[in-house]
Amino acid sequence: MELVVRKNELLRELQLFQGIVERKNTIPILANVLIEAKGDELRMLATDLEVALRSRCQAAVAKGGSLTLPAKKLYEIVKALPETDVRIEEDKSGVKVAADRFDSRMQTLPREDFPTLPDVTGKAKAVLPRTAVREMVAKTQYAITGEDTRYFLNGAKFILKPNSLTLVATDGHRLALVEVQHDTGVSQEVGVILPKKTLLELGKLLSEGEGDIQFESGENHLFFEVSGRVLISRMIDGQFPAYERVIPK
Repeated sequence: MELVVRKNELLRELQLFQGIVERKNTIPILANVLIEAKGDELRMLATDLEVALRSRCQAAVAKGGSLTLPAKKLYEIVKALPETDVRIEEDKSGVKVAADRFDSRMQTLPREDFPTLPDVTGKAKAVLPRTAVREMVAKTQYAITGEDTRYFLNGAKFILKPNSLTLVATDGHRLALVEVQHDTGVSQEVGVILPKKTLLELGKLLSEGEGDIQFESGENHLFFEVSGRVLISRMIDGQFPAYERVIPK
């Protein structure tokens, strides 16, 4: 692999991966970001097996290929570079990351060890309003518990109807519910539990850029396409509490 990419474009994407990659994990490859160079773009993927993010940026690719690099270390190196082009080159001794007079070498882990993630081919497709979803996430995520043994409370219930979308979270003591009227484009109701980390990362993606969100529901995964990036999340399997009963009529 050999390519040249603008520092600020690469840094912007790497920053989004920092919340995805776990600092402490028992599987070394999960600390790495998968980098694929093809055509005129650099594609990146990181996951902790619960949440994943696919991203891309423009690059001048001299030699295509794919490899994995430590996500935190790569981010710190690129962040410290001057505002210029960054060269990433693979050779027999590892991977060289260089810019101007700076030169750093990084070790890679086998690309084959990186987990395979599902592609966007879902049962339900919907178009969600960006501003409304951003507000919904901001107003409900505080009510999600983080360490409850009742694992279904470690997320928020997302309900999609043909004419509305609802997000509700509770930790057993307090409850936050937001409902927005919107023509979603789905033909039947979809109800899933989103992990707390998914909402946190979705909120980050929605904080910049513009345009609606493309949403898909798969067999065990959910897909949120935001400004060309795809957030992939596992669903929490469980029965969310009947929250309607505690809300006065």
